[in-house]
Amino acid sequence: MSRKPFIAGNWKMNKTAAEAVETVKGLAAEVADIKNVDIAVFPTFLSVLAAKEAAAGSNVNVGVQGVHFAASGAYTGEVSVDMLKEHGITHAIVGHSERRQYFGETNETVNKRTLAALDAGITPFTCIGETLEERESGNMEKVLESQLREGLAGLTADQMEKTILAYEPVWAIGTGVTASPQQAQDAHAFIRQTLTDMFGTDTAEKVIIQYGGSVKAGNVAELIGQKDIDGALVGGASLKVEDFSALLKNASAVC
Repeated sequence: MSRKPFIAGNWKMNKTAAEAVETVKGLAAEVADIKNVDIAVFPTFLSVLAAKEAAAGSNVNVGVQGVHFAASGAYTGEVSVDMLKEHGITHAIVGHSERRQYFGETNETVNKRTLAALDAGITPFTCIGETLEERESGNMEKVLESQLREGLAGLTADQMEKTILAYEPVWAIGTGVTASPQQAQDAHAFIRQTLTDMFGTDTAEKVIIQYGGSVKAGNVAELIGQKDIDGALVGGASLKVEDFSALLKNASAVC
């Protein structure tokens, strides 16, 4: 099964609207010829509409860093799928480890957010990943299976095929430490096998599984060259046009 790689930049709490526009325009100009890799950036909520307008007509998609599961209500600081749909938002990160760590998101709420996004026609980039302690204690597979089975509970096979998974080992996010290509492949292979158990082989083979964790221009080609790694969710290396465009070009060259 040939899966088109998807590389996305999570800008986290960085960039004003003006800076987002400048970055998107610069990036779009640099990567206009890339056709064999899907591309997206995820600015903050305050910058996303300006960035989306700047990306119009280009091959750079613009999404958001989160979505709530309720249609409306007393959820201070949250944004509903209808609010996103009103502005044509089609991609959303769900359950990033920082949301789990700092803001109390759980497998249960990740599941609700994933389903809400799918029901609204928004592609969720649902994140999973183990901590260093969990890996070193031999519990990596147990943690990942729990995140998958609980976070994807209730999805149909069709919905699963429309969901992008991002495997981000927490110990590699923003630390400069990257899982080796073999470590990353082993985790991705386990994830795909778990998806096979849950949804069947045909569906599992269609799901895009990104790797995230200190991905840079210098290591992206080797990472996405692995059998089950279908792209990357990039943090710091997506903040500068020259860094992210170099990463995308290196990825495109091996796809």
